[in-house]
Amino acid sequence: MKINFESTDLFQNRHIGPRDMDINIMLDSLSLPNIEKLISKVIPENIRMDKVLDLPEVLSENDLINELKKIAEKNKVNKSFIGLGYNNTITPPVILRNIFHNPGWYTQYTPYQAEISQGRLEALLNFQTMISDLTGMEIANASLLDEGTAAAEAMIMLYNEKNKKNKGDTINKFLISESCLPQTIDILKTRATPLGIEIIESKSPEFNYDDKVFGVLIQYPTKDGRVKNYRKLINEAHESGVSVVMAADLLSLTILTSPGKLGADVVVGNTQRFGVPLGFGGPHAAYFAAGDKFKRSIPGRIIGVSEDSKGNKAYRMALQTREQHIKREKATSNICTAQALLAIMAGMYAVYHGPVGLRAIAFRIHAMAKGIEAELSEMGYKQLNDYYFDTLC
Repeated sequence: MKINFESTDLFQNRHIGPRDMDINIMLDSLSLPNIEKLISKVIPENIRMDKVLDLPEVLSENDLINELKKIAEKNKVNKSFIGLGYNNTITPPVILRNIFHNPGWYTQYTPYQAEISQGRLEALLNFQTMISDLTGMEIANASLLDEGTAAAEAMIMLYNEKNKKNKGDTINKFLISESCLPQTIDILKTRATPLGIEIIESKSPEFNYDDKVFGVLIQYPTKDGRVKNYRKLINEAHESGVSVVMAADLLSLTILTSPGKLGADVVVGNTQRFGVPLGFGGPHAAYFAAGDKFKRSIPGRIIGVSEDSKGNKAYRMALQTREQHIKREKATSNICTAQALLAIMAGMYAVYHGPVGLRAIAFRIHAMAKGIEAELSEMGYKQLNDYYFDTLC
């Protein structure tokens, strides 16, 4: 008796592709005997390989996972203290099971058909509401790619707003505090260059405003953990006609004064620590919040509340005339991509814990940082931050 030990769990058995009959019909229409002949006619001979790739035998999905586990086990896993905008977090199992691992959530695309997407639209509206509440701003979008992208979009929005009605020379200087996250600064420089925006990094806590400056970016708390009172800086910027973008740690805002109360014009940041796994640096949902005056200029999707034909409350994508699927090259932004799944997870993290629970998490983290500071002090190390949330320097 001949026994076949080959795995039955092969990808090709599950792949939805053309059947042999379909392939033969297509080949007949091209008057070709087989696929090899088709390839030889389509791909130039000088770029074709003349030998078979030296590849291992085909693995089943289960065998592949086991092989990857063996490779991963060779790594030595250390605790990361890098921080810089990324923090380990606990994903509640109910969110993991029902959203993150649920194809009903993770396979969905943009909810253009509102009538069949009410659940996702409501979940994204919940995310927007959470962002507005924590930042103290009037309007928030349904997420962006990452914090750096959100900061760059804020810069470009303010640049366009400042120069829209300006008939003189272009106002093109954007100031950045050196206490901002390095990856954010790099993205800003990349996006600024082709637009002719001049990036000026400031090492001092004070900024020098001239008539060419349209905006400034500050970090709250700073990259080394300091919590600053930016009220004076923001007032001085506004007196000079300069708008202020604040990149803020969302969890810290549960116990710190909100950027809105401090007077910020735009607030951006990352929602990763709201239950989204680190994932080797991404993906994570960024947030973008601003004052109501910017509602027709901000990038990304905005979910709004409307009524259906019977007068019932319904959710839909609002103010879509800003977006590139309608305005094309005249859109307020050509980055319409969001992180909807991860934004929904972050929003549900807030629902799961509630306002009291979020504050309890923030106070616990702060208390642990205070405990470490006390231990370091006994060992003779001086902590430099007078005020901080969760990062010592």
